[in-house]
Amino acid sequence: MKTFTRPPSSARTGKRNKLWRDLLSRRLPLASLYPFDAIERVELVKEGVPAGLLVLISEDMAIPKDKLYATIGLARATVNRKLREQQVLSQDESERVLGIARLVGQVSTMVKESGNPEGFDAAKWVAAWLERPQPALGGKRPAELMDTADGRSIVSDLIARMQSGAYA
Repeated sequence: MKTFTRPPSSARTGKRNKLWRDLLSRRLPLASLYPFDAIERVELVKEGVPAGLLVLISEDMAIPKDKLYATIGLARATVNRKLREQQVLSQDESERVLGIARLVGQVSTMVKESGNPEGFDAAKWVAAWLERPQPALGGKRPAELMDTADGRSIVSDLIARMQSGAYA
């Protein structure tokens, strides 16, 4: 069966270009990537995330770029080349980057919904939490799971369980 793939409309592409410009210039917070629905995320991944988003995430999380690359399983040389050449990341790389950005957004949203977010820095909290062994993960650090889609899902689910009180 032949399937038809609709090309991205110029309106959607223009909106995404504006999104990336606003994120990279810090007019939008990193957490603004969290509320996108699954279809929108798939489209972002297929079009490719700008490599520059990694710099923003690294700065927001206050961790070295190399540590971020290692955590999400990206090749340093490849990413650095794409940064220099201002290229977009591959689908796999984009998915990994969006995964960590969404985790920051998830924590930010959770704190806003649960109480007073004043003074709370979700990106720095996530960076520290990823490095702490978690009993719910059999003593593994969440960072050890962030390089696979299933691992990112497990970590995201664990954060959601923390909010609901079902953390164990």
